[in-house]
Amino acid sequence: MYGALWRVLPGPVWLRIILVLILAAAVVFALFTWVFPLVDAYLNPIDVTVGDQ
Repeated sequence: MYGALWRVLPGPVWLRIILVLILAAAVVFALFTWVFPLVDAYLNPIDVTVGDQ
């Protein structure tokens, strides 16, 4: 998969590296903005099942 992504990106190697870094930052941004809050709504970390001893 990464090889296919590398072949699709245009330009010389230095430009491809910059584009990969931008794409990775966009994926991390999307995860923290939309995906993780959505998952947190379904997995409530406050509801613990381990009792105090």
